[in-house]
Amino acid sequence: MKTFLPALLLATVAVATQARAAECVKVVVSADSDYAPLHWYDGKRLTGASVEIASRALTALEIPFEVRYVGPFHRVLKEAETGEVAMVASLKSTPERQQYLAYTSVPLFSNPIAIFVARDRSFAYSGWKDLIGKRGAITQGNQFGGGFDDFMINNLRIETAQKAYMNFTKLDSGKIDYLITGYYSGLIYLNQSKQNDRFMALRPYINETDNFIAMSRANPCVKHLARINAQLEVMQKRGELRAILERYAAELKVDSHVAATAP
Repeated sequence: MKTFLPALLLATVAVATQARAAECVKVVVSADSDYAPLHWYDGKRLTGASVEIASRALTALEIPFEVRYVGPFHRVLKEAETGEVAMVASLKSTPERQQYLAYTSVPLFSNPIAIFVARDRSFAYSGWKDLIGKRGAITQGNQFGGGFDDFMINNLRIETAQKAYMNFTKLDSGKIDYLITGYYSGLIYLNQSKQNDRFMALRPYINETDNFIAMSRANPCVKHLARINAQLEVMQKRGELRAILERYAAELKVDSHVAATAP
């Protein structure tokens, strides 16, 4: 009996510890730190339209949360895969990400993806095939959806950098021929760095698909997904999603068309 009781006590403690570990104590929210106006790191905190929408939804549902800057986007995704980050606000839905992320069904924004080139080294572009044979770059961790990711892997010469500005530097020096990034985040960077005269975005877009909030399948807070989705539906019907995006777009002096693409 003396041997059995300590063993039973240890087993009980282990089960209780596992149960606590499986509880959703707090939703850790993170996002790409280089993707204004949707989400970016301002040197002190993560901010942006997606972050505010996620925060408002969780506050309305009285779900404890923390907005956490964890570094470049590829690190955000890795921590979402392991469950350290419970919510990513927001990103495109791709087959690879769906393996470890569960997405809301309410789209936050339509997010056009563009090809940026140096104005003095532009080239004829009418679609994806015109990129074959040229040197391109993306921000590490970015995926674009709409079938482009498979096309890129199978057909294009692509290198990566941790931040978009690094790719613009390479583009300026001629080390690459083009870079792929969000149309609006690219414009904001060029506006803020006063480089609009040196770079331009080509049309048509690579694609223009929606961004969604997603929850880590490895984190117990994923159980709140349905409630969060319902709250986003309420916010969408009230016009709250559009209003939040319009405000951030205005603050960053983005063309008003960015707001018109929100649902």
